[in-house]
Amino acid sequence: MTSHKILAVDDEPFNLDILTEYLTDADYTVIGARDGVEALEQLEKHPDIDVIVLDRMMPRMNGMEVLATVKKDPRLREIPVIMQTAAAASAQILEGIQAGVYHYLTKPYQDVMLLSIVKSALQEKDNRTQMKEEVRKHRRVLGLMEQSRFRFRTLDDARSLAFYIANCLPDPEEAAYGLNELLVNAVEHGNLGITYTEKTELMLAAAWSTEVEQRLNLAENRDKYGYLHFEASEEAVRIRIKDQGRGFDWQKYLDFAPDRLTDPHGRGIATTRIVAFASLEYIGCGNEVICTIPLVKHMTD
Repeated sequence: MTSHKILAVDDEPFNLDILTEYLTDADYTVIGARDGVEALEQLEKHPDIDVIVLDRMMPRMNGMEVLATVKKDPRLREIPVIMQTAAAASAQILEGIQAGVYHYLTKPYQDVMLLSIVKSALQEKDNRTQMKEEVRKHRRVLGLMEQSRFRFRTLDDARSLAFYIANCLPDPEEAAYGLNELLVNAVEHGNLGITYTEKTELMLAAAWSTEVEQRLNLAENRDKYGYLHFEASEEAVRIRIKDQGRGFDWQKYLDFAPDRLTDPHGRGIATTRIVAFASLEYIGCGNEVICTIPLVKHMTD
């Protein structure tokens, strides 16, 4: 099996050496760059890069300038970017997310944190590839749907449903990201009761998927479902997602919190609120959420 190829960018030689060592020890193929200009040169030579681990503060060309160039290039724009930075200000995180960064690595970090976030970024890339294939197959027919109700139980159910529903929306890639976050949350945090702290520990131990499967097979969880209701009018689509859990303290996850920026997860709801939907409204205890997407005229090609 071919190793995933990672572009590591950092202007500090010691940091770049450590980053390269961590990734190489995990069997990734690492290509190094000492600043933004060199990073773009390496991307020209290696357009098959799978993930970019990008320092924000660099001479000649900083990380945000590299990111802007990458997102403008059709050959490169789908490569997930992990922004590594010593600055954990919410405003800078928001700026990065609006520019296309969904993964952050705050210095200093441990190898397990780095590898967990790289794994998440690779999974995101695979999900996006799968979603694009589904869009091409079904979008025209699915765009005719006015109202539907679905139930889901597993992570695979949640991801498949996210891709399916995204095909009906004007910006399917952004919608797929947001729907996947909310549907997976309904399974893991809602029906299975995995807490935020538990998920952090499980992800760092590379045991999250295994724990989810084990809990799904428990007798008390076998009949627990999440439900999605889809309703489209001429003006907007409303998507209601509900699980059978006890809810959670959803208010604190609507925005980016400095104390969670070093975790391998925990930014999904805030990111979804910004990039995927016009509005995101939790109901009651938090086991029900309503998303609204204004409709524009769909492309016919």
